This record gives sequence, C-alpha cells and structure tokens, in this order.
Amino acid sequence: MQQAELEKLMEECSADAVRAARDEFAIELDYSPESTKSVDDILLSFLDKYHDKALEDSAVFTICNVYGAYLGETYRKIAGGDWRYDDSNPEAPFVVLDAGEYSYAFAGICYERLVNDSNVSVAMYFDQALSRQRQ
Repeated sequence: MQQAELEKLMEECSADAVRAARDEFAIELDYSPESTKSVDDILLSFLDKYHDKALEDSAVFTICNVYGAYLGETYRKIAGGDWRYDDSNPEAPFVVLDAGEYSYAFAGICYERLVNDSNVSVAMYFDQALSRQRQ
C-alpha cells in the first residue's frame, strides 16, 4: 500500500468514526485531545447497544480500526506523525502511527478496551503518547 493511499484510508476511517459517533450515540468528535475521552465511552456504548454483535470479528475489526484512525488523526493534527502499514506478518498486518522514535497502535488500544478490559483507557494512552512528544 502506498503512503498516500494509507493516509487517505486513515482520514476516511477517521471521518467514519466521527459520523458513527454522531449518528449512533449523538456524540460530537472534534479532533481535540478532550474528545479522546468520548472514544472511551463510545467503545463501551457499542457493547451496550449491540451486545454480542459488537464482539463479532468483523464488528470488532471495524470499530477498532475506525476509532483507532480517529485517535491517530487527532494525534497527527496536534503532534504530527506518519501512518505505517506493517505487513511483516502477512497473516496479521496492522497499522501504527510513527511519531519520532515511538509507534502507537491506536487500533490496538481500542481493541483492548472493547474486548479485553473495559478499564483500559484509550484517552489515557493518547495522553501518554502526546506527553512523550512534548518532552
């Protein structure tokens, strides 16, 4: 995947997250650091609204990737960074945001909150990532 294609894909996924938040839960996402707290709520709201359907593989993939894209695009607007498609394991390719010496798996942290541990905070992960860039 070419870099320009990846950037366009992530921007489109991020816009999908904004639309879904508004349409499904009447939550406005505005690409501010404060809005990342709403992503924590949105992820759990999918479980409340759709129950087990939210945990089906295709739903989890979509939810985590669009909200991961939203978090990454929010980060990029504030601190920069470049998306990277890592297909070193062809069975499980993934996308991360590279910023300086760090790489951030925003979709991965969404997965952790949605599937494994509802106490994990994507907003806290975002804040920690942002604070690294400001040091």
